[in-house]
Amino acid sequence: MSVLLTTAVGSYPKPDYLMQARNRLRRKEISRPELTELERQATREWIEFQEQIGLDILVDGEQYRGDMVEYFAEEWKGYAISGLVRAYGNRYYHKPIIVGKVARQGPTTVEWWQYAQSLTRKPVKGMLTGPYTLVDWSFDEYYGSRRKACLALAKVVHAECVDLERAGAEYIQIDEPAASVVPAEIDLLIEAMAIVTKGLKAKTISHMCYGDFTTIYPRILDLPVDQLDLEMANSNYDLLDVFKSHPYTKEIGLGIVDVHSHKLESLAEAKAGIKRALQQIPAEKIFPDPDCGLKTRTVDEAKAKLELVVRATREVKQELGLA
Repeated sequence: MSVLLTTAVGSYPKPDYLMQARNRLRRKEISRPELTELERQATREWIEFQEQIGLDILVDGEQYRGDMVEYFAEEWKGYAISGLVRAYGNRYYHKPIIVGKVARQGPTTVEWWQYAQSLTRKPVKGMLTGPYTLVDWSFDEYYGSRRKACLALAKVVHAECVDLERAGAEYIQIDEPAASVVPAEIDLLIEAMAIVTKGLKAKTISHMCYGDFTTIYPRILDLPVDQLDLEMANSNYDLLDVFKSHPYTKEIGLGIVDVHSHKLESLAEAKAGIKRALQQIPAEKIFPDPDCGLKTRTVDEAKAKLELVVRATREVKQELGLA
């Protein structure tokens, strides 16, 4: 049985040449196909790097995406886009507006997943934004209630999951970073995710981060996914103490490097985090990774943190006879 498989949450920083190209497209200095080719180049480079360092479950790095909600709003019917809205810190995005029935115009992420998977024999995650976050981070001018909007978008996300699974995706991650913001809506989150994951045979993962999980634990264990991917390094692994109140039962994506810090953790710190988790959770259920997506770091910082995840995990496995 494979244990302590390493992975990543999803986004990686875009190289300078791609950022420059995206700006040039906005100025109409290059064509959309020219930008797409550079996005493919950046995706290829990130897949090659993950292979090089020995990551077990890869991601495409989302080089073709901007904001995790805005990207889908731009691709799907029923959306309009507002002006810039502050997300957190100095991060801004164009907040989507639901103005009609939301629907896909065909598979949204499958072609990019297929391209990334064609570059490696290791599994590449399919990655989507979940319906609760899509609604929470949008203005709704059509459905009239959060529940109605959330369940409608859950059906759209489910259709994308089905297409990813048919294409061969073994892992499908449905990101719900808004999940811990409104504890009173945990039932809605669970109801919507049940629609998203219904009938799927791929391993399902939900990533959520930087919230007060004491307000939704252990209820969050009822979320119908196989794995919860949670930040740990940023909060000094406090969640492990929360788990003592009620045994943690799912697989866990264990964040062992803080993506909101320029500082690189020491090897000893990363290894200690894994070992703390092993005191409560079986090794086969732990998937070491960064706390969240790495797109806010520089390319060099992101690579260093990914390398640390792999090295720390490898040494823990050797020291504990798990290799």
